[in-house]
Amino acid sequence: MKYLNKTFLLTTIASLIFGFSSNAQKKPNIILLYADDISARELPFYGSDTWTLPKGGNLKGGDTQDVRYRAKTPVLDQLAQKGMYVKTTWAATVCGPSRAMMMTGRYAHLHKWWHNKDKGKAPNGKGSWDLYGSSPHSISMIAKKGGYTTFWAGKTQMNIEGFEFDEGCFTPGEGSYNKAIHTTDFRLETRKVNGKKKIYNADTNKALTQKSYVQSGWYWKPHVQLMNNPNAKESLEWWPNTKASEKEFGLNTFGPDVELKYVFDYMERKEKEDKPFFIYHTSHLGHDAFDFFYPESGNKWPGTPKIHWDGKKYTRTEPNITGDNGVYNTHGTITEDGIHNHVNYLDYQVSLYMEKLKELGIEDNTIFIFCADNGTSGYGKSSPVSQKGTHVPMLIYAPVLKMTKKGAQDVLVNISDVLPTIADIAGVKIPDSYEINGESLLPFLTTKKEKHREWIYAYHKETQIVRGNLVMKDGNNFWYDVSKTPSNLISFPKIKDWNTVSAAHRKQRDELLQITPKYNLHETEHDAPKNGYGKVTPLTLR
Repeated sequence: MKYLNKTFLLTTIASLIFGFSSNAQKKPNIILLYADDISARELPFYGSDTWTLPKGGNLKGGDTQDVRYRAKTPVLDQLAQKGMYVKTTWAATVCGPSRAMMMTGRYAHLHKWWHNKDKGKAPNGKGSWDLYGSSPHSISMIAKKGGYTTFWAGKTQMNIEGFEFDEGCFTPGEGSYNKAIHTTDFRLETRKVNGKKKIYNADTNKALTQKSYVQSGWYWKPHVQLMNNPNAKESLEWWPNTKASEKEFGLNTFGPDVELKYVFDYMERKEKEDKPFFIYHTSHLGHDAFDFFYPESGNKWPGTPKIHWDGKKYTRTEPNITGDNGVYNTHGTITEDGIHNHVNYLDYQVSLYMEKLKELGIEDNTIFIFCADNGTSGYGKSSPVSQKGTHVPMLIYAPVLKMTKKGAQDVLVNISDVLPTIADIAGVKIPDSYEINGESLLPFLTTKKEKHREWIYAYHKETQIVRGNLVMKDGNNFWYDVSKTPSNLISFPKIKDWNTVSAAHRKQRDELLQITPKYNLHETEHDAPKNGYGKVTPLTLR
């Protein structure tokens, strides 16, 4: 009876807000921009007094309070106030498990993606368990069931074939790693020399002298693959794939621009067809990468095209890059390295999203969600310390929701909450028998509900990270008093003597300790059950 009441409530909320019934054709469009390796502290509207310094070395970062290296995000700042943003949103500590959480609405005890290189084996014991196998009610399936057309752009980091996205634009495309794709030689590849493996820069044909990892270029002169594009000859086709696109492709091609070009083309086509769309845009911006223009520099975050904000709008400098074989001249048309420049470019792209929505006349019928997958590389990424690895931005701008919440919201949110939120917006009922760890944000966003969650949870390999509004236990089993937020968003005092904190703190500690055993299955149930999870009840519409 309790679940039926909740279902009735959510159906009523959706009907009142959107003015549609569960089987209506036109629903609010949804854009989910999922950035890469960006801590909440990198976004100025979070008010941190510390952010990340550009620094040599592919896996190094550094803290700074130098305003020269603080991002400038005028558009996101505006949306954070016109919409809402969450002060404490958690993902997993590293990208693979976090993206698994987003795709499935579940934690690793179910989907078995414990870490990037620590994944549970499939039921047959061969290879890691694909997410669509462990969790068939994925975010794409829910959107499709709700009547949405779907587009996936950017980074994949998983086998794409089992997800029912209608179209896609991937940078880099599937299978591009360590392969000579005909469109570009911007890649780092493994070669065997005298019986030993070495990483080579295919552009210069030289072995690397600094530490890095095999990768295909996803920023400049990128590896791009289109999926089910109406103008392509194959279901998966490398781009450029026409004479016109081959003519425009080259050193001045920036991967994030290509993604957005195809996203906008899709939005235009679906709006003409009067079909609601779900855009899952998993941008690379924020992720470190090898700098092919400066191969000996050790730059961590390659520069982006230069942009300028005049107080009302952005202008972009057209890149003018010349050279070859590792010797290039950017002619002052791209920025220096640094994550702040990546965040700035994300803000520019968000401005383009807003302009496109206005151009199509659908700004008031579109839900825009901005978040990230884990903490900044060199600071928080893959860290179980405190909430360094887990604390990410979360912003929602949605005029169509008539939200009761504006600006900063001091509540707890988990990345797994996005999937059930989209299910509620789409009017899709997830079966009672199918475990979802996320909780829909829709009631909090649209009613007088003051709290969203009592606690949030994350994982890092075998470790458990959990917090409430008073206390937090990190992956190293240290406890912190989180009742007040420090100026750098992270320096919470450790609790060494529980007699020095309140009874409420101790009570919450005991409650949190009751939560984690359910999910702490890394040692005992690391791999998939031999027969999977058995028959799964289909999704239905409310």
